[in-house]
Amino acid sequence: MSEDYVLELEHIRKEYPGVVALKDVTLQLRRGEILGLIGENGAGKSTLIKCCSGAVIPTSGKIKIKKEANGEVKEFTRMTPQLAAENGIAIIYQEFNNVGELSAAENMFLGRPIRKGIVIDRKAMEEEAAKAFEQLNIKINPRELVKNLSVGFQQMVEIAKAIQQNAQVLIMDEPSAPLTTNEVESMFKVVELLKSKGVSIIYISHRLEEIFRLSDRIEVIRDGEYVDTLITDKDPSTIPNQVNDLIKLMVGREMTQKYPPREPCIRDEVVLELQHVYGNGDQDISFQVHAGEVLGLGGLVGAGRTEIVQVIFGARPKDSGKIIFMGNEINPKSPREAIDYGIALLPEDRKRHGALLTNSIKNNISMPIYGRISKATVIDAKRERSIAEGYRQDVQIKCPTINQLVKNLSGGNQQKVILSKWLAALSKLIIFDEPTRGIDVGAKYEIYKLINDLVEDGCAVLMISSEMEELMGMSDRIIVLAEKKMMGELQKDEFNSDTIMTYASGIVPEHKREAV
Repeated sequence: MSEDYVLELEHIRKEYPGVVALKDVTLQLRRGEILGLIGENGAGKSTLIKCCSGAVIPTSGKIKIKKEANGEVKEFTRMTPQLAAENGIAIIYQEFNNVGELSAAENMFLGRPIRKGIVIDRKAMEEEAAKAFEQLNIKINPRELVKNLSVGFQQMVEIAKAIQQNAQVLIMDEPSAPLTTNEVESMFKVVELLKSKGVSIIYISHRLEEIFRLSDRIEVIRDGEYVDTLITDKDPSTIPNQVNDLIKLMVGREMTQKYPPREPCIRDEVVLELQHVYGNGDQDISFQVHAGEVLGLGGLVGAGRTEIVQVIFGARPKDSGKIIFMGNEINPKSPREAIDYGIALLPEDRKRHGALLTNSIKNNISMPIYGRISKATVIDAKRERSIAEGYRQDVQIKCPTINQLVKNLSGGNQQKVILSKWLAALSKLIIFDEPTRGIDVGAKYEIYKLINDLVEDGCAVLMISSEMEELMGMSDRIIVLAEKKMMGELQKDEFNSDTIMTYASGIVPEHKREAV
């Protein structure tokens, strides 16, 4: 093991029944560097880092760790969570391990409280937590309940916990996915501060701009195999070519377009119309969505985009106004009613609200149509299998069998399962809330193609996206919300990021004021 390396994974292989998740992956992490780890969903990134934490036991291979204090190299064929912690490895997962009802300090010392005799010394824990927060230049009250903290501060509690445990290797799995733009910037500053203090970081992200900003080197894996390691060139003029090279390495093919082409296919038929709708905090929202149209909903976090689609989907009550669907006024009191009308929602948090992770692909796809494929409460198993297998092939869900549990799929394939469920339900309006969050560039393109197929078949699509490029690249029209109100509407030939951001800030752009 080179003296520069603090962590080395050698020829890691992980086999599951019928699946080889990792074939022969080697990774080397230098002291005080940020190594970007990228690959498509399902490439094996999460499995690899779980081998480091002890959550997954590799079938073969070695894990080598060099302790900073004496240069001693320890070699393991398997880790446990305790061994990982003892050897200075900490992981910040997408889903935090915090307990909301406990304070920030209590979360930092969860499972290992400071005691005075047999009594837990909360004052000492609060003092140590305050020191850790100060080291990271973040202002968090150690006594504050974690449930009252923003998502960004909850993440900082996880990072502070790792640093307080003297982690020398910090692995961050999609750390920016749940954060707002301002929180992402704060997180970047903390990552760069940790690097300056000699902490070695493996940074996993589908957002390539983040990888280029933070990393010193980038390792690419594809289909469970090591592909290449590149040195990051931070010269802005070279980044576009580097991005193209990385995408080719990730997906194994050239991708000349980010968004698949689509001929205009908007029809006269109005599928959904909102007339002066108030509800869930939103005020006076009016718009139409036509068959064959992708209507984008733009705005900043908290603008009211998710709130209005929750009202449409019956998840939140409507206070006043009219919702007209397929020519008839409706007032869905629950998601079940909305589904029966033909309205579907792919939520922002697909793991919590979109799919039953511990159920099979087959069960998830069949969930909304059991009434249709059952006789006298007995499910027609043959028909259920046929429908699920049909959608597996149509939307190209990558899996060995439709009996595989959804939790074992990549994010992109989980999204395809949720979409298949609503296609099986014969939905006329499909609402996508952040359709590609946490999904790699190759899987994004596949989701975009599926959205295009939907509108070409006559569906109406309502799409929320916080990615400006995605919003403009996929929408036929864009409605922009700010502070729970509609600020403006843009046609395709008017799309402009500055105009959208001006509307999103609650200001009518100057060139639009005369029209208003």
